Parts: sequence; structure tokens; C-alpha cells
Amino acid sequence: MTTKSIPFSKEQLEKIIAVYPTPFHIYDEKAMRENARRFIKAFSWNEGFKEYYAIKAAPNPYLMKILREEGFGIDCSSETELEIARRVGMSGDEIMLTSNDTPLSEFKMAMDLGAIINLDDISHIEYLEKNLGLPETICMRYNPGDLKQGNLIIGHPEDAKYGFTHEQMIEGYEMLKKKGVKHFGVHTMVASNELDPDYFIETAEILFKLIIEVKEKTGINIEFANLGGGIGIPYRPEQKAVDLEYVSAGIKKLYEEMIVANGLAPLKIFFESGRMITGPYGYLVTKVRHIKNTFKKFAGLDACMSNLMRPALYGAYHHITVAGKENVPGTVVYDVTGSLCENNDKFAIDRLLPELHPDDIVVIHDTGAHGHSMGFNYNGKLRSAELLLRENGEVVQIRRSETIDDLFITLDFEGLKDFNV
Repeated sequence: MTTKSIPFSKEQLEKIIAVYPTPFHIYDEKAMRENARRFIKAFSWNEGFKEYYAIKAAPNPYLMKILREEGFGIDCSSETELEIARRVGMSGDEIMLTSNDTPLSEFKMAMDLGAIINLDDISHIEYLEKNLGLPETICMRYNPGDLKQGNLIIGHPEDAKYGFTHEQMIEGYEMLKKKGVKHFGVHTMVASNELDPDYFIETAEILFKLIIEVKEKTGINIEFANLGGGIGIPYRPEQKAVDLEYVSAGIKKLYEEMIVANGLAPLKIFFESGRMITGPYGYLVTKVRHIKNTFKKFAGLDACMSNLMRPALYGAYHHITVAGKENVPGTVVYDVTGSLCENNDKFAIDRLLPELHPDDIVVIHDTGAHGHSMGFNYNGKLRSAELLLRENGEVVQIRRSETIDDLFITLDFEGLKDFNV
């Protein structure tokens, strides 16, 4: 079981809302830092261990600056995300580029920053060599096919667009070695939001077997293994968080039996978790706008799926707390909705909650990853502000809310006057 509580009272929220109108996302710095430290401590047995925060989860430079101070690197999958890294002051092996269908400009920016490039396809070896030259360090993304089960969000590995096949991995390392690459890594990522701790131990075993085989067939010593991300969080109260210490102990055992025993140590272990680092420590704060009674009872909020699209996209569950009614039992069944012209614009369907009234403050949990970052502007909706609850209790704005002028900045209304129809 997971306790679903919020780090602020109704009175505190009312003071925040008086300065920053709803809706907004707010992140708990203290909780994020404590979680980051626990992650690093769990794998402290591995010299060179590093977590590369998957910035797609919450692409805010303020959050990345905090995580960098805790020792994290950054995992990027686009040119814009690389630019965030640059503006935070990151470079070299603090950055890993893991993208697919990668444009040349993205490769170039990664190389200019000295980032570790994680190739997604064997054809990218010659593409990179021809256009930019090969860096001294290269990583390759492994798709284990039917050796590994995927899950709902990513799907089965055989159907996924990501990574090299087993045969291509061996061929790729041989090609890179002949072309003068000196340092090698391996990566895989075949699940998202996975709560089974044994899944990640099994992933390590698959990569360790590949590392042994690569050494036997090519003579290459792989220097780091990126086990990917995909560590889930307990969105539902009845779910249990992944036991990091259990995962670490299982991987350590395999490391000693497979890597150390075969003379392949030291091997650096990397992760690229995003969701489990910041996800539980972000909240979407919104207000009830209307209560509607027709065939069902609807609670319409001032937020909509442009603020949090996971429930509409995946049917995902996000826990809801009504500020000031935390200990009031749920007695009324609601569909909790937004105002988009889409019927799936719902944060919850048939959710049992305390009786709601207009202006009640509603807090939607676990939006610190893939919340604000997946926002969009359909219906001309404006993306909300992002706030940070500092360790000293201060609240600061780390992204202002969008305005209509922001939304129209790419439109030429002046030119409209001369546009004949």
C-alpha cells in the first residue's frame, strides 16, 4: 500500500493560489532530493554508477539543476532537450543522447557538447561516420526481441521501433572497432512504468550475457551498461513502490557472478529513470468550476487534458485529493472532467469522492513526470505554470503560464490584412 498525501494544507494552497491562479503543477523539492539520494545510495556499490535523468519526463531546467547537484546526468532524446542540458551548463559524459530516427543536427549538437551518443540503428554507424565522423565513445541500443517481455506503454520488443537486433549488435561492435572507436557501452529499454522489481534484474542479466558474448566474439570490453529507465511508480494507493534496494542487490549478485567472474569488471552501471525520480513529487492543483447532473454526475475543473493527458491517452489512474476534505469519506461518484471538446477529457471516471462544490481545490497526484511535459494547445488551451515548493517552504515560479500572445506568436496577423480570399 502507498499513502497518498499532499505536502501542503488547504490554507497553504489558498495562499499559493492567491498569487498563482489555478491550474498549475507544483513540485516538492525536498521529496525529490531525498528520492534522488536514495537511488544513488542503493547502487553505491558500483564504482562509476550514474543516473541520467530522462528529461522528457519533466523538461524544466530548474528541476534539472537540482538533480545535477545531486549527481545526476541528463538523458536527452531531442535537440531541444540537448539545449536544456547546454543551458544548465552540462557537457561531456554528463549527457547521453538516446534518440531514434535521429536527424544530423541532433547528432552534431550532441558531438559539440561531448555527449555520449547511443545509436538506435546499425545504419547510423555509417551515417554518422560519413557526415560528422565517429566519436571515441559509442553506445548502442539493444532490442532483445523475444528474450524479453515488453509492457502496455512500449509494447512487445519485436514490434518496437527501437534498437539493434542481437546479430546487429555483434556486427555493430565489430564495425565500430575497425573504424577506430575506443570506448563502448550498451543500452536497453523495453518497458515503461514497470512495478515488478525482478523485471529490472532480468534486464541486467540479458545485458550481462550480451557483454560476455561481445567480449568472446569481438574482444571488446564494454565499459558501461545503461539498464534504461521504466521503473514505475504506484499511481494507485493499493500498489507498492519498486524496492530499489532489492533491485540493486539482485543486480549486484549477477554482476559478481557474470561480470567479475569473467574478468569484465569494472563495468559502470547507468540508469535513465525519469518517472520514478520526479513523478510522485509533482501535483496538478486545480479548482472545481461546475457540477453538472445529467445521466451522470460531472465535476468540471479549470484544468483539462492539455494539463495532464495520461488518463485520456492510456486510461491511466491518478489519485485525487480534495484539499480540506482529506479525511472525509467518498460518498459521491463523479466523472472528473475538463473543458476540451473531447469526451475523453476526463481525469477520472466513476471516481468515489467527497461531495464537491464549485471552488473546491482539487489536487491530482503523481504529475511530476509526463504531466506538464505532455501538454498541448488543442482548443487554444494555454499550458499552465510550474511552481516549486522549496525545502524552506518558499514557493517559486519555475515556468510562467502561457498567454494568448505566446500561442499566436507564430501567426502573422499583420499579413492577414493583405491576404485576399
